[in-house]
Amino acid sequence: MKKDLISLSQLFTESIYRIPDYQRGYAWRNEQLEDFWDDLMNLQNDRYHYTGMLSLKELTEDIYNKWEEESWIFDAKNYTAYHVVDGQQRLTTCIILINAIVKLAEKNNESYLNEFSVEEIKKKYIVEYNKTKILKAFLFGYEVDNPSFEYLRHKILGEEVAGNIVETFYTLNLSNADEFFTTHLEDLYKTKGFAAIDALFAKLVNKLKFNIHYIDDDFDVFVAFETMNNRGKKLSNLEILKNRLIYLTTIYPKNRLSIKEQKQLRKDINNSWAEVYYQLGRNKNNPLNDDDYLKNHWTLMFKYSRNTGDDYIIDLLNRVFTVKAVIDGVKNTFENEYIPTDSEDYEIIENNTNEINDEVLTPSEIKMYVDSLKETAKYWYYSFNPSDNKDLTKDEILWITKLNRIGINYFRTLIVASLMNKSISSENRVKLYKSIERFIWLCFRMARYQASYLSAKIYVYAKELLASHINIEEIISFIDEKFESNITEATNTFYNKMMTEFKDRDGFYSWNDVKYLLFEYEISISETTGIDKIPDWSYFTRNEKDKVSIEHIYPQTANRWYWRNQFRDYSVEECKRLTASLGNLLLLSQSVNSALQNDEFELKKNPNGRRIRGYYNGSHSEIEVSKYVDWTPLTIKERGLKLLSFMEKRWNIIFEEELKLKILGLDFMVEERESSPELDKPVEINRDIVRDSEEGSMSVNEHLKNKNPIIIELYNVLFEKLSARINGIYEVATKPYIAIKTDCGKNIAEIRIQSIQIKITIYKPKDENNLIGESLNESYTWVHNYVIYIKKLEDIDKAIEAIMDSYCQM
Repeated sequence: MKKDLISLSQLFTESIYRIPDYQRGYAWRNEQLEDFWDDLMNLQNDRYHYTGMLSLKELTEDIYNKWEEESWIFDAKNYTAYHVVDGQQRLTTCIILINAIVKLAEKNNESYLNEFSVEEIKKKYIVEYNKTKILKAFLFGYEVDNPSFEYLRHKILGEEVAGNIVETFYTLNLSNADEFFTTHLEDLYKTKGFAAIDALFAKLVNKLKFNIHYIDDDFDVFVAFETMNNRGKKLSNLEILKNRLIYLTTIYPKNRLSIKEQKQLRKDINNSWAEVYYQLGRNKNNPLNDDDYLKNHWTLMFKYSRNTGDDYIIDLLNRVFTVKAVIDGVKNTFENEYIPTDSEDYEIIENNTNEINDEVLTPSEIKMYVDSLKETAKYWYYSFNPSDNKDLTKDEILWITKLNRIGINYFRTLIVASLMNKSISSENRVKLYKSIERFIWLCFRMARYQASYLSAKIYVYAKELLASHINIEEIISFIDEKFESNITEATNTFYNKMMTEFKDRDGFYSWNDVKYLLFEYEISISETTGIDKIPDWSYFTRNEKDKVSIEHIYPQTANRWYWRNQFRDYSVEECKRLTASLGNLLLLSQSVNSALQNDEFELKKNPNGRRIRGYYNGSHSEIEVSKYVDWTPLTIKERGLKLLSFMEKRWNIIFEEELKLKILGLDFMVEERESSPELDKPVEINRDIVRDSEEGSMSVNEHLKNKNPIIIELYNVLFEKLSARINGIYEVATKPYIAIKTDCGKNIAEIRIQSIQIKITIYKPKDENNLIGESLNESYTWVHNYVIYIKKLEDIDKAIEAIMDSYCQM
């Protein structure tokens, strides 16, 4: 064993490096890439940077001679071959960056880097050819049959494509790293030129220093791998398990596992992991978590224990797949096996013939396990992406999609088992999915039960369903019985929850699951009309920026005369409850919501060409709202009760009639109240004219351009109310402020429209003490003039009184 501190340029001297099959793939994401880039950019030219340890195992001839494509270089140039036991993430990152620098140089017709030709650099770090250019050897890569190596060669390092390239969870990370460095290098080149690229390359290959640890032949590389990889980006449990299984294949006595069988079993393990990572990374926009998959697969294979923390990997590594189980033929007892309480209605159905024997671990059991892991992976993927499974019916896809939208929780394992058991009809699967969705809605979305409620039972059912030791009708009956028995408690809990939401937060607007409710309502109208305006969530959110949001039809900041007039008979607190009540909420894309903002109801229904669209030509729910003539407190009440009725019908629940208005936060609307006279409409003011000939004067509209529209509305209300108190006032705008003047030219107030408030400067009121102690007093500052801040509608009347008091003493 020896240790040295060397650079990349020294490391890549007559050497070839391969990531062995027991290693994981490339796992670095943006966080690690950012750190690496910053370290390199901040490294001074006269300094070195310790980059970490590389653990290498020199390979013997009998191993590297099997590398048919590269074997020529060992004879022709006396190269040395190494397995990278630890540090492959950093080394892979360096190669991707070197290649990105080479690509940028070639793109910009630059022939040299750090006084070496680009061709020399490619030959030293990436790929070397023989004299005829027929034989080649990549100097860094993965063992044969690894999808990451094909992807690295063809998609990153630029080798001509030879057939289909399999993309996996890890190849997504390779692609992301290449894109990351390409983008950063382009930005560096544009801002600082090629000299900066050249300097970066010099630091990369000469100034990054690695501590090299060479592992001797008699050292257990598999144990070294598990212990060394606690540094850097932590190994996932799935990655550790792969290493353990490959290690176990190497220690079986020859009378139990021949060399040929060992090679085949090792190949089976690699193939299984390749398939698993292919499925986990199959959806590039939503790669799946590998440890979540391993944990759920474990519940399908072994006796269930409390599925928390790392119980599953402790069981796999300390009981099932151990050295002792191979050498001595005895497995450890899993000490933390969970025994559920009677309240969880737990029942184990024995005689699962697929379970691994508790006394001895045979090679065939390892094969059975990895084959199961491989087979289950695609169904795990389909449970997230059902539309990719061409064998599923439209209804199966529909209901699995609903479950993903509402949040499957621990039921995903049961869904996977139902997909894998081919004896189950599609009709029965749909029945199961409907029962699960109802149960989740009632117990977890309305009642907020603990997330683990009944999980023990469901995990056992999943295992038994997969093994055909229970029929699906029994599981459906169990879930339906639990649903029925929880209706009363759940609806009461929901009532109490909504009371708290209206008291402490923003009513239904604060309830996360209101989006799911409103979307399901939209779908129900589609089913009635036979027209799919928004058939699924993906149609509703056209792109990543167009997020789903909730529109308050009656806006939270209702400054405009229309809204103040429609809700004039209700207090500030009552209006706040009306705003957050269920009937006032409408599901919209964020872009449309942002466009409509605080418009009057008529403009929200039909913007008259000012915007892309209004309610009248939107979703079914929007069209339904657009059919109301006006939007009033009574309208909100009516629509809210309609949506509660939909909840009752959709999920087969019942609310007590006397509680419905309380649930909606509208218990003050039990009796209809007498309407007061309408508010006077504000006089239309021409704000396009310039009122003053002094330099710097402008129209009020020009001054208000690009200001916060909510604050502009507050100002409009202020000026409207002030005009009603003082005849003949007008506005004179300059760039910094708007002056409000009387008909004789005196300044009454100076208005500054700020981002979140209005700042008003007036002369000191005649009697300052009259206003001390009221809600605005914390905003007053006593200098030469008197300053008032308006942040909300309720501030305006008191501000008017302060302005009038000041005006009267002028």
